[in-house]
Amino acid sequence: AARFKRAGEAWDVALQIVALRRQAGLSQKDLAKLLKTSQQQISRLESPGYEGHSLSMLRRVADALHARVRVVFEPAKTSHGMRVAESPVSYRTKRARTRRK
Repeated sequence: AARFKRAGEAWDVALQIVALRRQAGLSQKDLAKLLKTSQQQISRLESPGYEGHSLSMLRRVADALHARVRVVFEPAKTSHGMRVAESPVSYRTKRARTRRK
């Protein structure tokens, strides 16, 4: 299941790169020239099966296409049907008891 999720994320990145490149009216070769890389590298980045996107390359692509990269960390789903609290929870700590004389 995790492999399919990663593949879906790679697919999403690839589709976004293709869409931005096309909006800019650029071919893969044109974008490659802007980035001083090969057309094959652009093809790889636009391939849904490719999972080797580096953050630095994504930033270079975004800059060339007048876009920005946004990375979002999300909590992992917990196992066994447990849910993560959506609002902060405060816990009380036990106070040490002192004896009265």
